[in-house]
Amino acid sequence: MKKGQNYLKDFLFILPSFLGVSIFVLIPFIDIIKRSFTNVTGELFVGFYNYEKVFQNTAFRLAMGNTLRFLIICVPLLLSFSLLLANIVYAWERTLKRTCLYQSICLLPMAVPIASLVFVWKIIFHRNGVWNHYFGSSIDWLNSSYAFAVLVGSFLWKNMGYYVVLWLTGLEGIPESLYEAAALDGAGSMKKFWYITLPSLKSMTSATFILALTGTFKSYREAYLLAGEYPDKSIYMIQHILHNWFRDMSMEKMSASAVVIVGIFAVIVYQMGGD
Repeated sequence: MKKGQNYLKDFLFILPSFLGVSIFVLIPFIDIIKRSFTNVTGELFVGFYNYEKVFQNTAFRLAMGNTLRFLIICVPLLLSFSLLLANIVYAWERTLKRTCLYQSICLLPMAVPIASLVFVWKIIFHRNGVWNHYFGSSIDWLNSSYAFAVLVGSFLWKNMGYYVVLWLTGLEGIPESLYEAAALDGAGSMKKFWYITLPSLKSMTSATFILALTGTFKSYREAYLLAGEYPDKSIYMIQHILHNWFRDMSMEKMSASAVVIVGIFAVIVYQMGGD
């Protein structure tokens, strides 16, 4: 009887969240799947015709390619460099036996409004901006293929501190006795990292990977504010084409592309979870 009561309490505890997710996520997504197989009015079943139009669309292939390239570059760089910085900060803390000031300021970039941040990037990387002035160049950074590097740098700078804090949380949960035992066996810093730190951070790695993956899909604001609706081809992302389709009320193409993107995202997350 008590076991049944516990199940009922657990069910009632998650019921509000489940209802919220169902109403605002699951049910709308089921409607999107249905619309991806119908015409723009949702009245005529057209099969996979919308998917064919989406994959044959040159702009969609360009946007998807740029988005995947941005993801493939930014996620490994973000996770690896933030883990490196977190280990440096953690070692510094253990050596001095004090809380590092870096933890107090590393979240500041995330507090900077996107519009203000993009304004700074424009001042620096405009054709007549600070960078070209001091280095004597005349590159139009934001309207050329270099815009992709600017976008990557902006994304890394804004998010690096947050992931350092996440890694520090995981590092602080590793028992100090493991490192002390390894030191007694003559293990150096690299062996401690490979055989103690990385295995202990396995669950944290999956969580930070998913967060970084979703974060890359939220980088549209930076790209949009840097170069508008029609930026250089190097930073024409999937959100650009979805924005343009929404403006044109091409609901059938938006629905099909959304299903494709969710499918790709689910495969990546599943593969990461399986590893």
